[in-house]
Formats: sequence, C-alpha cells, structure tokens
Amino acid sequence: MKRWLRFNAVGLAGIVVQLAVLTALRDAVGLHYLAATALAVETAVLHNFFWHWKWTWADRGAPGRRLLHFQCTTGLVSVAGNVAGMSAFAGWFGMPLVAANLLAIACVYLFNFVVADRYVFRLR
Repeated sequence: MKRWLRFNAVGLAGIVVQLAVLTALRDAVGLHYLAATALAVETAVLHNFFWHWKWTWADRGAPGRRLLHFQCTTGLVSVAGNVAGMSAFAGWFGMPLVAANLLAIACVYLFNFVVADRYVFRLR
C-alpha cells in the first residue's frame, strides 16, 4: 500500500509538470498541441523516473538500465497514449487541452504502475 501511495504522489507531481510544460509550449512557444503534448509527457516521464527510483522503489537498488527499460515501456506508452488521447479528446471531440490531457493520462495510468512495479523496478 505504501508503494502505491508513493506511486500516486509521484504521478500527481508528474501531472503538474506535464500540464505546466504543455501549457507553456503551446501558449508561450506556440507549438502545435500534439507536439507540445509529446514533449510535455517526456518531461514528466523523466521527472517520474527520477522520483520513482529515489523514493517509490528506492529499496530495489541502483538504476542501472532501468531508465532504458522505463523509457521503452512506460515512456513509450505514455507518449503514444497521451498523443492519441489528445488527438481524440481535444482534436475530434473539442475538449479543452487540460481536461483532454487529464483524461489521456488516466487512460495509461494503471498500465504504468504494473509495468514499473513488475518489470522496470523489479528486484534483481
């Protein structure tokens, strides 16, 4: 239960990072919302990896190749899922970007925990 709560705390912080980067890239830089989404998600993925490694799964050892595994699983699914979700929710259905992004995040949430716990940060 403690690990699940830590995963959620890191995830909530990652959502704040992702939404801030998405908004800044779209509004301040003028990037298309899908490009901004991909970059924002990758920023959140790196943020989340660091905190999961240092806090959520700190008892499971050094990072080693875990960042590569995290990027190839959680990172790939997060970027693809968020871009697809944003395309559908914001593009097709016309939802506001923040609401669409929160819904896209929710779509990949459980997968990310299971893969991180059972594969990326498994005991070696």
